[in-house]
Amino acid sequence: MFLTSLQLRHFRNYADQAVTFSAPKTIVLGENAQGKSNLLEAVELLSMLKSHRTSRDRDLVQDGQTTAQITAAIDRGVGPHSVKMTLRSSGRRTSVLNGETLKRQIDLLGTLNTVQFSSLDLDLVRGGPAYRRGWLDGLLVQLEPFYAHLLNQYGRVLRQRNALLRKADRDETGFPVGDLSASLAVWDAQLAALGTRLIRRRARALERLTPLAQSWHEQISGQREELQIVYRPSVAREEPGLWTKPEGLQSAFFDKLKQRAIAEQVNGTSLVGPHRDEIEFLINATPARQYGSQGQQRTLVLALKLAELKLIDDVVGEPPLLLLDDVLAELDLNRQNQLLEVIQTRFQTLITTTHLSAFEADWLKSSQILTVEQGKILPADSL
Repeated sequence: MFLTSLQLRHFRNYADQAVTFSAPKTIVLGENAQGKSNLLEAVELLSMLKSHRTSRDRDLVQDGQTTAQITAAIDRGVGPHSVKMTLRSSGRRTSVLNGETLKRQIDLLGTLNTVQFSSLDLDLVRGGPAYRRGWLDGLLVQLEPFYAHLLNQYGRVLRQRNALLRKADRDETGFPVGDLSASLAVWDAQLAALGTRLIRRRARALERLTPLAQSWHEQISGQREELQIVYRPSVAREEPGLWTKPEGLQSAFFDKLKQRAIAEQVNGTSLVGPHRDEIEFLINATPARQYGSQGQQRTLVLALKLAELKLIDDVVGEPPLLLLDDVLAELDLNRQNQLLEVIQTRFQTLITTTHLSAFEADWLKSSQILTVEQGKILPADSL
């Protein structure tokens, strides 16, 4: 797939800006706070329906405006696609695909596949479990857009169940009184059914991703380090292979709900399910989060991103668009070369940078270079 053009109106610091992409590699050059990341963020929104920088649409609308628009043309193997997303400071969105207004925003998923890599992705190793769950869910949405629907359904059930737990009668010390099991039964059944489907999909995705990431990690580390990726569902920590049997997994889900019933009522929140899962990264059998050096953590994240590219390419049948947001400055020369070599011809790439010194002459000759200054984008040679 190839993103051929992009137009931004009242998006972030762009008043009205059109860009045509004329090469597989586009280098977006500019100082900090000029709008480089905003350009990539717009592409990310079309692909994932969300930004990793904010959860509020009003942050995306230019100051003094009530709406923003992102319009794109995409060439795919099945033919050209046109997309227009309208963002409102009130929070209500509208998306149009090939001239047809979509009833559900999630129907836009799968139109444009992307892999994003920014300096913030080091939190994938350093951050808490929620960051890793979000990363894996984002990958699954790319591989299987229907997963977003399952995730939304699970989220609704989880919110309803938590609301019921919060409403539990309590004594003067705050301890819950009474038996909520009958009231929770309906929500328990839905939570277990949907949670089982999510867990199995997460496990299958990691099963496919892990050997790809291990191969890249071994290559980048000079075969000195071995990467392991361990999925730890909260419902079956003692039996990590249980996810392969849906009936057994669902039974384990109910068992764990019974075990944590009192704790859930005391805390007023659900403590069992995929929203509590962990993905653990080990380097030479040692947890990378606590004990990995900065260099090891960067190697790990780079290996994961390269594995994502390959997996999406294999599953979808078309190479995804790669978004590199000021990431070269975070990598040493060896890791830079590994990354640039992989994306040489296969993947359309938008890469932001504050300088061109990291790129070899051949790379620059075969790339489109755009310069961003105060929300305006121009070819570098036009300044």
